[in-house]
Amino acid sequence: MVRQQLSQRVSALTTRHALKPSLRNPVQKRLASGEMPKLTGAADNAFNRERMAVKQHAAASSDLWRKLSLYVAIPSLILAALNAKNLWDEHWEHWEHLPPLEERVEYDYMNIRTKKFFWGDGDKTLL
Repeated sequence: MVRQQLSQRVSALTTRHALKPSLRNPVQKRLASGEMPKLTGAADNAFNRERMAVKQHAAASSDLWRKLSLYVAIPSLILAALNAKNLWDEHWEHWEHLPPLEERVEYDYMNIRTKKFFWGDGDKTLL
């Protein structure tokens, strides 16, 4: 019984390695994509069933994160950008009601300089 199983495994390995790469690639591509193949015979053991379950879980969770990225994250970013633009516009609408900078009263506590800036005439900022 053991010899028969061993000879079957050896013959399966030798025929698998005897295949040319051009014949092996379509089989590998078929097994790597799409639905998971059904396990039969000697391949139906606990290790292979667990690996298949892990692969199915990985496929399901990657599909979930892809859907979350496309249908939740991107619309949320768009809504956040629209909200930021509206807040920015509302902020600058208040400036329209103020008098121009040249006509505003300069108080003693505004524009305090303890030493001159080292560029230009020393009184102007870079902005």
